[in-house]
Amino acid sequence: MPTRILFVCLGNICRSPAAEGVFRALCPEVETDSAGTASYHVGEPPYGPMQAAARARGLDISDLRARQFRRGDFEAFDLIIAMDASNLEDIEALRPSGSETPVHLFTGYAPETGADHVPDPYYTRDFDGCLDLIEAAARGLKTAL
Repeated sequence: MPTRILFVCLGNICRSPAAEGVFRALCPEVETDSAGTASYHVGEPPYGPMQAAARARGLDISDLRARQFRRGDFEAFDLIIAMDASNLEDIEALRPSGSETPVHLFTGYAPETGADHVPDPYYTRDFDGCLDLIEAAARGLKTAL
């Protein structure tokens, strides 16, 4: 069973910190972290509206800070979860030779939703819809472990 899971999106201020917060509440025994494939927001807390939407569901993600995904994450984590195909492609572009760390799309754990990616609420403004999908995928991931 993976004991260290990394959630990855583009900027690490909406989807991946929300996924980390949801999953750490669901499976506190699993070490979690989140990162972004881009460096836009390094050091920043999660986006205010995402924090508010998470807080409305009883999740406090205010302690998280954005960081950029790095090659060393393949060694540091047992499983890497991407929020969309573009994130997955960017992650795979950094895979060190010989690394076998699995990288999966988060929505693969929630096939019942019919979603092929977690839409970015920074652009869609649908923070609750994003959290609904993240919660479904988190439950599926927990079951898969």
